[in-house]
Amino acid sequence: MLETLGYVIVAGTAVQMVLSLYGTWRRGCLERRSFAAEARLFERRVELSLRRAEAERDLTVNAWSGFRKLKVVRKVREAEDVHSFELTAHNGRSLPRYLPGQFLTFQFRIPGRAKPLVRCYSLSDAPTDGGRYRISVKRVVAPDDAACDPGIVSGYLNDVVREGDILDVRGPTGSFISDPASDQPIVLIAGGIGITPLLSMLNAMCDGQTEREIWLFYGVRNRGQHAFAEHIAGLRQLYPTLHVVTCYSRPTESCVPGRHYDWPGRVDLALLKNALPSTNYVFYLCGPAAMMETLADGLHDWGVPANDIRVEAFGAATVRRQPSERPAPAAEPGVEIRFDRSDKTLTWDGSAGSILALAESNGVALESGCRAGHCGTCVVAVKAGTVDYPAEPAVAPEPGTCLACMAVPRGRLVLDA
Repeated sequence: MLETLGYVIVAGTAVQMVLSLYGTWRRGCLERRSFAAEARLFERRVELSLRRAEAERDLTVNAWSGFRKLKVVRKVREAEDVHSFELTAHNGRSLPRYLPGQFLTFQFRIPGRAKPLVRCYSLSDAPTDGGRYRISVKRVVAPDDAACDPGIVSGYLNDVVREGDILDVRGPTGSFISDPASDQPIVLIAGGIGITPLLSMLNAMCDGQTEREIWLFYGVRNRGQHAFAEHIAGLRQLYPTLHVVTCYSRPTESCVPGRHYDWPGRVDLALLKNALPSTNYVFYLCGPAAMMETLADGLHDWGVPANDIRVEAFGAATVRRQPSERPAPAAEPGVEIRFDRSDKTLTWDGSAGSILALAESNGVALESGCRAGHCGTCVVAVKAGTVDYPAEPAVAPEPGTCLACMAVPRGRLVLDA
């Protein structure tokens, strides 16, 4: 009996030793695995940081002034009235890398137009070493009473431009950029074709095999206008840390909930609050002005710091800054703006919006392009007075000048226009 008890005690001790050794071995494996995972993550961040540094250097060293000839090597239909255009250098030379979220500026000489038209389009793919750029353009239908040329260029690109055509392009620029090496959780909010710079950011993060928490809220009308649907769905399957919420504001009978889209209606603050576990994200917004302004204000009221709300306007869209960020206010309605070269004095009442809009509605010809403070085409010299910008221009004008597409007067103004 005592001998059996001894065997039991020895066996129990042996089992305890084995379990202890196993526990030690398992903890060691988990620690080594954790260390290896952290090492891989560190290596990826270093690699992505080096890529960004190389891109910034490349943009500085290989940037070009003026317009360069780029050839359309591929044109792809992405959705109703949306096409992507892949571009390479016409002379076969390399193109500088860019930063996710930046844009290109184009100059178009369209038959029947006396002057070239300038437009800016976001790069819609991750930067690569392949020497290719991609933009994605939606055809805009211009209203009959439009004072400018909305839709002229987008229609020309979608309907006329073909593979092999040559376009005049300025190099990548823009400050609406993300850092693929960052591990801060990120929320991308896109409305319609505003997906383009955000897709560039998303692709760049996924190219880096990211473990970063990413949310994409993407609002379109319906399945027919859902650009890049298959591509985004593929990323959604590959990256467990990527969460996609697609909203259809006007779903048709062919739009199946849970298959084609996740939420009926528009992207709004209630949806964000319902989906996101906290406000601990950096938010990037690009879409129609009304959507961005409403969401930016809502996020600010929700407690998101102003520095964590990044907004990109496109077309004629502008977005107000939070009151704490706004400089001295514009003048009260009723001030005079003198256009010296045109020999016209107009009264600004605030209803027209920007100085450019006031000029166009009163027959004063000013050059213009992107209408969002990007391309610099509308820059005019200020001979007297000062201006304010309700929304921050992407590129700050030189002292003594203003960007007419975004500026409003602070008082009586005299322009060399």
